[in-house]
Amino acid sequence: MNSSITQKERIVSLDIIRGLALFGILFINVGAYQVIMEGGPMPDYSGINGVIDALIDIFIEKKFFSIFSFLFGVGFYIFASRAEARGDRPRWRFARRLFALLIIGILHIFLFWGSILAIYAVIGFLLLPFYHAKVSTICKWLMTIITLHILAILGQMYMPSNAILSAIYGFLGNDAVAIFIMFLSGFLVAKADWIGHIGAHAKKIKSLLYVTCPFFIGFSLWIWFASQADDQQLQSIIGLGVVPTTYFYLACLFMLLENKQIAKLLQPVSRVGQMAFTNYLAQSFIGTAIISIMGLEVVSPSDIVVIASIIFIIQIIFSMIWFKFFTIGPFEKLWRYMTYGKKVMTKQS
Repeated sequence: MNSSITQKERIVSLDIIRGLALFGILFINVGAYQVIMEGGPMPDYSGINGVIDALIDIFIEKKFFSIFSFLFGVGFYIFASRAEARGDRPRWRFARRLFALLIIGILHIFLFWGSILAIYAVIGFLLLPFYHAKVSTICKWLMTIITLHILAILGQMYMPSNAILSAIYGFLGNDAVAIFIMFLSGFLVAKADWIGHIGAHAKKIKSLLYVTCPFFIGFSLWIWFASQADDQQLQSIIGLGVVPTTYFYLACLFMLLENKQIAKLLQPVSRVGQMAFTNYLAQSFIGTAIISIMGLEVVSPSDIVVIASIIFIIQIIFSMIWFKFFTIGPFEKLWRYMTYGKKVMTKQS
C-alpha cells in the first residue's frame, strides 16, 4: 500500500467514491423510473430475478445512498472551510447553497418522484450548528444519534408499542435520521482532517474496517435468509445494518484508493463523480428513455442490472468527453451561480 497521496489525488479519490455511489444508486432508482399501476403487471421475482433482488438488498439497498450522504457531509466541511478562508460567512453561504439545492430538488420531484435532493437540502440545515463544534463534541452527538437510531429500529421490530412509542420509534428509526448520521459522519471525518491524510490515519481506518467487517458479514447473511423467507421485517433488518455496512464500505474504499494504480484504473469513474449533481439529475431522464426504447411495462431485477450498467457507461463516456472541453458540469455551474451570484461567479471563472 502506497503512502498518503497528494491533496489533488485525494480529491480524485473522493470523486471516484462519489461516482461508485452514483452507480449503486442506479440499482435502487431504475426500478422506480417505471411507475407500477395498481392492477397492472408486476415485476418477476422468481428464479435469477429473485437472487438478484436479494443481492441488491444485501449489498446495495440504502448503502450507496448512505455513501453519497457521507460525501455530502465531507463536502459541507470543505465548502464551508474554504468559504471561511476567503473571508466569507461559511454557514450563511452554505445555507444559501442548501436553498438552491432545495429549489432544484423540488423541481426534480415533478420529473422523478424518488428524487432525494429536496430531502438532502432540508436535512443539510441540521449540519449548520456543528460547524464550529469540537471534534470530540461531534463524536458524542454522532454516537448518541446512532445509538438512538438503532434502538428505535430494534424497538419497531421487537418491542410492544403503543401510539406514543410507535411515533417515537418511527421518528428515530426513519431513513432521514440515517441520512443525517452519514452527513455528520462525513463532516466529522473531514473536520478531523482524515480526508487529506488517509495514510497517516491508516491504522484507525483499518481498525474500523476490522470492527465493521463481522457486522457486514452478519447482516449480509441475515438479509439473505430474511429475503428468502419473505420476512416482513426485511426493510428493518436492512436499516439496522446500514451504518456498520456503510462504514465498512468506506473504510475499504479509502484504503484501496491509497493504491495509485487502483485510483488510476478508476479515473473514468472519477469523472462521473466530478459532476455528480448533473449525472444524478440525468440518470432519471436516461433511464426513462431506455425503458421506453426497450418497451418494458415493468422492470425486473435483471432488467435493472442491464439498464443501470448502460446508464453508467453512457455517463462515463459523456463525463470524459465533457471535461475535455469544460472544467465544471452544467448543473454544478448553475448551483454555483445560485450559491454565489453573477459577481462572484465572474471572479471565480
